[in-house]
Amino acid sequence: MKYVIMFTSTPELDDAVPEERRQEVYGRIYEWFGTNADKISDGGAELLPVSTATTVKSAPEGPVVVDGPFSEAKEVVGGFSVIDVPDLDDAIALVKTWPSMELPGIAVEIRPMVTDYSQFE
Repeated sequence: MKYVIMFTSTPELDDAVPEERRQEVYGRIYEWFGTNADKISDGGAELLPVSTATTVKSAPEGPVVVDGPFSEAKEVVGGFSVIDVPDLDDAIALVKTWPSMELPGIAVEIRPMVTDYSQFE
């Protein structure tokens, strides 16, 4: 089963992590992708900071372009990947090994992907 995993963090808490610690965890993230390459369906993608976001949203007068993210959440998506594992339990087990989990404010959202569109016909 394919799942999208979205890596989220809280920028204020990220800023409080000492640079040396951040680099150590980042190195382990690189290793994590190598170790789990057989479960990852894509190369993954790290996103630039939320300050670089542009959002197109609906409005009564038609689509409107705004600076910044649409979400008002404190957490931001910093990257994503697609994994292919047998089931949700395996996805959860994999995500629990995400190296950043030991830092404050980190979460990984897991969502099943639609792979069979015939269910919508």
